[in-house]
Amino acid sequence: MATTLDVAGSAEAREKLDIHLRETIKWHFSEETGCNFWLNWKKEAGWDPVAEVKTFDDINKFPHFQDEWLRDVTNDEWVPKKFKGKPFKIFETGGTTGIPKQRIAWEDHLHDYSEFSDTLEDEYFPKGGNWLMVGPTGPRRLRLAIEHLANVRGGSCYFVDMDPRFVKKLISEGHYDMANKYKQHVVDQALAILKNRPISSLFTTPKILEAMGERCDIARYGIKGCFCGGTSMTPQLLRFLQEEVLGPNGKLVPTYGNTLMGLACSEDNLVESGYNVIYHAPQPRAVLRIVNPDKTEDLVEYGEWGRVELTTLTKEIFVPRFLERDEALRCEPTERWPWDGVGGVRPFGASKTKIVEGVY
Repeated sequence: MATTLDVAGSAEAREKLDIHLRETIKWHFSEETGCNFWLNWKKEAGWDPVAEVKTFDDINKFPHFQDEWLRDVTNDEWVPKKFKGKPFKIFETGGTTGIPKQRIAWEDHLHDYSEFSDTLEDEYFPKGGNWLMVGPTGPRRLRLAIEHLANVRGGSCYFVDMDPRFVKKLISEGHYDMANKYKQHVVDQALAILKNRPISSLFTTPKILEAMGERCDIARYGIKGCFCGGTSMTPQLLRFLQEEVLGPNGKLVPTYGNTLMGLACSEDNLVESGYNVIYHAPQPRAVLRIVNPDKTEDLVEYGEWGRVELTTLTKEIFVPRFLERDEALRCEPTERWPWDGVGGVRPFGASKTKIVEGVY
């Protein structure tokens, strides 16, 4: 089994993760605090995670968290007993076909984005400046999360909605002209806000940012920084977005995240790395491992491709060993993030088959 390299702070980070893991396991598998789903699971599994899970190496004792659990299990079954009677928010992910995966939440998304705010430079994301979000709102947590990020930094947020499910459906059915018209419709609305309201910071997807850059000089409208989220961001696209769209006085901040994980921050060395972006999960609240697709209990070696596996550890939700629909390179820890990173993130199997990503 591949091991993790030791860098300054790695021992402390591992100890912090192990402590947080034990606290989270105790919370979700105790009769006083746990949710019905995990308490019933423990009875059926016939073993007690509180007694047997002591370090993160023990996470392999759990099976992979299943998509179907977030589709088929009613939301009330996921409510920890300590939160019973406290209304929850419902966030969705996926949903291109069939019922989407749903997770409940109270404040995880606020914590995630407050923490992310601390990584942003005031020069490019000025305190007190307004934001524009061009992306999926509706049942997604992004709408509330980006607004919270703007508020935390002292500004307000404007929105342009986008339905990625509709776009993916159009593309999969071959309606490319209609999909492009929809994209231009979204861009039209974004540019109208940029031209008529004071905006300094932007969140959108790589393809929408590219489309906006084809229509106007974004920097001329006051955009200094763009926090960009999406699965596949090639070095060529990142270079274009930074150098040609945002320009020398702007900054592109790629992130990798989802409803279950929160946000993985990118290393601040886009130019130096040749625009090969590497992300680090927000440990100890979430852990990313790059595992062997054929033997998922094993990590791949550094610099090798593998499947992305997510474990989420908060009081609101426990997600062990969720196999993401992404693959990535396993990257070395750094002094800032003394745990493994993930690089070159792309849809799982992208090297072998064509993946429909829509407006992402």
